[in-house]
Amino acid sequence: MALERSDVEKIAHLACLGLNDADLPHITSALNSILALVDEMQAVNTDGIEPLAHPLEASQRLRADVVTETNHREAYQSIAPAVENGLYLVPKVID
Repeated sequence: MALERSDVEKIAHLACLGLNDADLPHITSALNSILALVDEMQAVNTDGIEPLAHPLEASQRLRADVVTETNHREAYQSIAPAVENGLYLVPKVID
């Protein structure tokens, strides 16, 4: 299915797009190449192939859940203006 210039003008009008006359040939050819790709993809035989929820149906490789950094809480909280029970205290901003 190839689009004509008039088809692109109608589509642009329906989409409320203001297109220049100089841009119409380029946009028409770009849309036609997209539609050609869709036609090519629809021509592929997909009989017997189950649809996927995600194209990469694989389990994720997870790293080991181990602590890799030392605890700096005491150093960071020593310079904080207000700390209580290991938590930073901040002024109330909403009544």
